[in-house]
Amino acid sequence: MSLKLGVRGSKQPSRIPILPRGDAGLRAAIGQAVDQAIDRTIGQKIGEAIGQAKDQAKDQAPKAEAAAARWIERTRPAWSWLASEWRRLGTAAAIVLIVGLLLHAMFGANGMVIYRQKRADLQALQNEVERLQKENGQHVDQIKALKTDPAAIEKEAREQLHYTRPGEVILVSPEPPQQPAPPTGRAQKALGK
Repeated sequence: MSLKLGVRGSKQPSRIPILPRGDAGLRAAIGQAVDQAIDRTIGQKIGEAIGQAKDQAKDQAPKAEAAAARWIERTRPAWSWLASEWRRLGTAAAIVLIVGLLLHAMFGANGMVIYRQKRADLQALQNEVERLQKENGQHVDQIKALKTDPAAIEKEAREQLHYTRPGEVILVSPEPPQQPAPPTGRAQKALGK
């Protein structure tokens, strides 16, 4: 072990060897020997585990190959049928996909049926908007007439407030009597007994 000592500003530092104390050297040597022994032991154990795994793999490889061969022989008729019928299967799958897409386009969340319903709702709302705009225009015309036309003011005063000119007589017919509401289920039972 050495320690670099030097004077500031000098280009070459001086080296003074520093010797460890006697017990420190012994500790270092023992620690090094223990580390080497542990490394050897771990290496041996790992080597043994790898060897055992290779032996097991060698034992199980023929079993796995035999199982794969049995599976291939069992499924060979299905694979040969699939190879001979792949065009028909592909055509059938395409037809099923197209039918599914058509059904979704017609009856799905945004399909034609819903589109037609929303279109009818839109038409009804547009008709209602037009009706309300006409009604609003009539009210605007009536307001303008009440602000400027004395004949319109007089007409409203006669109809709603029952005003008259001097010397006029207003005849009002009495309201027809209200008919009582028909009896409910319990009242009918009570009347029937």
